[in-house]
Amino acid sequence: MDHLLLLMMLLVRSSGLQAEGELNSTEPGVRLVGGESRCAGDLELEHQGEWRPVWGYSLRTLKEAGVACRELDCGSAVSVGEREESSTRPVWGIISNCVESGSALRECAASGSSDSFLNLTCSDSVRLLGGTGLCSGRLEVNSDPSDPSWSSVCEADFDQQDAQVVCRQLGCGAPSVLQGALYGEGEAPMGTKEFQCGGHESALLDCSSASERNTCSPGTAVSLTCSEPGGVQLVGGESRCAGDLEVEHLGERRPVEGYSLWTLKAAGVACRELDCGSAVSVGEREESSERDVWGISSDCVESGSALRECAAPGSSDYILILTCSDKLFQPNISVSSSMYGVSGAQQQGFQVFRGSTFSISCSIQPQYPGGSFLLSSSTHNYTQPAVNHSAHFLFPAAEPAHQGSYSCVYHVSAFPQDSSSESRLLSVTVTDPEPFIIRAATRGRRPSRQEDIELDYDDLGVPAEEEGAQGAE
Repeated sequence: MDHLLLLMMLLVRSSGLQAEGELNSTEPGVRLVGGESRCAGDLELEHQGEWRPVWGYSLRTLKEAGVACRELDCGSAVSVGEREESSTRPVWGIISNCVESGSALRECAASGSSDSFLNLTCSDSVRLLGGTGLCSGRLEVNSDPSDPSWSSVCEADFDQQDAQVVCRQLGCGAPSVLQGALYGEGEAPMGTKEFQCGGHESALLDCSSASERNTCSPGTAVSLTCSEPGGVQLVGGESRCAGDLEVEHLGERRPVEGYSLWTLKAAGVACRELDCGSAVSVGEREESSERDVWGISSDCVESGSALRECAAPGSSDYILILTCSDKLFQPNISVSSSMYGVSGAQQQGFQVFRGSTFSISCSIQPQYPGGSFLLSSSTHNYTQPAVNHSAHFLFPAAEPAHQGSYSCVYHVSAFPQDSSSESRLLSVTVTDPEPFIIRAATRGRRPSRQEDIELDYDDLGVPAEEEGAQGAE
């Protein structure tokens, strides 16, 4: 039976029909053979009393292959592909829709023959649960392959070097967030041995560890977020947020197939991965010949999975085109006084004297014409149009009512929707003036009395951090 005939059988099976006697199997078995560990190799399934390899076109995405890894008690899927032989042999084809509904592999198996076999690598001894994808969640470890139990890791026993190893073992990028109980507690026992990784190891169990098992209190189990490997980009458009969608997966960059029938909701996931704004439009364009593509279903993406977790290899002459809105830059906020042009742009706090004149400036990198700035505090709101991408709010006489934390909010009405972006907070404190002694001295000699000058700066605004420096002897 060739690929096409087996595919037709799988499509019939996915429509609700079942092969005769298919579910009358004994206790199922799943294994990986020919790999470097029990969690890597060709996937084989025991069904109806017969062990067969799984058809190479069955579980095409990391999300689908994760079902097999879980049945193998091998963590999550790291890579999935196919291996071809010179001749055909009996195989079990696995219907993807059936697996995604929560059924076991054997309940989704159909008989066939092929020369293509599924090759799978799972994360083995580590997994992340409860997160938004394969690269985030609550960390659990299986320290003993002969024991199927998993344990959470104590936050105090886990550091950045350990996190680097776990992210690498999962096939993810570098660790970005390491925090206790971010993704809940789970049901696994709390605590494992303390791992002592150098950061270069390929697997967590390759690291040295303490001999004693530690336990930890609720709320201190490690949660980890790794960055997504590879990358997502839009090419050939008028900006970095428009063009053909390309995804890097398993070391290969390909465009996304245009026949994927994406919704704007699914497109919004891609826009977020691209660090762009919201999805504006999604469509397709036709090329003169077929090329290698990633097929990514809208349903998979809308479920919360990252694009690469939903990618299946294929070929097509239709390429997905996506347009996202640009993400606004963050505005800058700064303060200046009426004398000497003292600036507080790099300071979290700024001190001005009662009665002095000061101004707060808002600015943003050029991106859209026009727009407006809202200077906001807990007690006041002021609005000005953006002129040359900036606005200046003048306070002629500082009063205690002007104290507070200020932020600049830039607002622009740009296609396809209104957008806004807020600056960091800057604190302004109004105090009564104090005298300062300023001594002028010439190099190499002691200043005379006439050169000692004492002035009361009633109208000077001074940054809080500079007050000591300017008033010091």
